[in-house]
Amino acid sequence: MHGKAEIPASLSHEALKAKHRQLRDVHPEPVRVRVHRALSWLGRAEAETDDQDVRFILLWIGFNAAYAADLDRALDGARDHFNSFFDRLVSLDQDQRIYEAVWQRFSNEIRLLLTNRFVFAPFWANKNGVPGNEDWAERLAKGQKVVATAIANQNTPKILSVMFDRLYVLRNQLIHGGATWHGSVNRDQVRDGAAVMSWLLPIFIDIMMDHPEHEWGMPYYPVVE
Repeated sequence: MHGKAEIPASLSHEALKAKHRQLRDVHPEPVRVRVHRALSWLGRAEAETDDQDVRFILLWIGFNAAYAADLDRALDGARDHFNSFFDRLVSLDQDQRIYEAVWQRFSNEIRLLLTNRFVFAPFWANKNGVPGNEDWAERLAKGQKVVATAIANQNTPKILSVMFDRLYVLRNQLIHGGATWHGSVNRDQVRDGAAVMSWLLPIFIDIMMDHPEHEWGMPYYPVVE
């Protein structure tokens, strides 16, 4: 799998931390706080090589620290923020590192995540008897048409948005006790989700450090003395 490839040295926690130390005094507080927090979780995730459940959770916390929004809101509300965040990151990614990760290095892992019903929210809503989700299979199929169009147009922000939509469901399963630690199910999505996030999160952090002038917004939980 492509996901087993080593992350470039320039995107390691150690390298990004050193860069942050050089730049933090000139960065505005929102960027400084977001990057500092995200790096702390990235460093812990980087050291976690055996436990994929824990690694995924650590990477998600790191992503949330960079993203710094209240993701416990309804998924529909979070989706709008996802779209805005990914649009900005991709537009600022001059070296097209996100593009390369999505379309080349992790294309297979991402495709599997996007077609996996076990990380599709309406599937679980239907299983739990929530009205209005009986057509989850049709909605998943419809979503695949949207994904197919995004793939045809190589619409990177759209693919990121849909993928993190799925990863958010996986995050909920793990964080809210909806899965067994190191269980026999969910292995593929946990492994692939951790692999993709371990590559993308350092890129996200690096882009934010390179573009502190953009409006990233204050963290949801700011530093309070």
